[in-house]
Amino acid sequence: MNKSSPERRAQILGMMVEGVSIRAISRMTNASKNTIVKLLADAGNACSEYQDRALRNLSCKRIQADEIWSFVYAKAMDVPEKLRGQFGVGDVWTWTTLCADTKLVPSWYVGPRDAESAHHIIQDVASRLTSRVQLTTDGFHCYLNAVDAAFPHGIDYAMLVKMYGTDPQNETRYSPSICWSAESKIIRGNPDREHINTSYVERQNLSMRMGTRRFTRLTNAFSKKLENHIHALSIYFMHYNFVRIHQTLRVTPAMQAGVTDRLSSLEDMVRIVDEWEAKQKEKSN
Repeated sequence: MNKSSPERRAQILGMMVEGVSIRAISRMTNASKNTIVKLLADAGNACSEYQDRALRNLSCKRIQADEIWSFVYAKAMDVPEKLRGQFGVGDVWTWTTLCADTKLVPSWYVGPRDAESAHHIIQDVASRLTSRVQLTTDGFHCYLNAVDAAFPHGIDYAMLVKMYGTDPQNETRYSPSICWSAESKIIRGNPDREHINTSYVERQNLSMRMGTRRFTRLTNAFSKKLENHIHALSIYFMHYNFVRIHQTLRVTPAMQAGVTDRLSSLEDMVRIVDEWEAKQKEKSN
């Protein structure tokens, strides 16, 4: 089977992380849609496996966690009756964690907004850390039991509870809710009140929504399949952590966190995909 050159594959991956749609990539590169979707799946799996292996034994001191909404296939109100209640059709939440000092995203998870997902993301990030941390989440109650289970030997944990509402003087259909107040609540340990916030992870989530076409609001650019949604996120976080230089840090988050001492490139991402494909071929033989 013919295979695109590394330069062309790097070009396609670069377009993906910059929010270009699959159909637009096909038009701009003259690559078939099937070729692009296959690269999306292979790169998604390869990047997920690579990050799971590389993002270990992290010395983060302050972690922030948050969830961001999106939808797959159709908005919840438009999901056909026969598909209602099936995860991956309708509302989908991306759970993210971020190191406030290095801006690294050590762990992320796609799931419903429920206790099981909260346990998964907190357990996963806890398994990647080497020392006691200060954790800040929003006021979602499912985090409480999740943190207790994931950090039995101690953690400095606080919630930032925000109250939202609408401005009756300036209410429009698509205007966002206004944050009227924010209250910090210490849950466990002795967190530094100066650092009880979720601003960095919320800003990262905004960057993800602006840069990942599948998260763009009020368009038809949403994911049609859950698998492709997850693959796109895996590629995005690989690029965010290892390739894109952070504007404030002047290095990548992975370099700032000591995960690597070199700047990776799109060509490096292609190499990782090629290595993953070779391993899959060996397993099938």
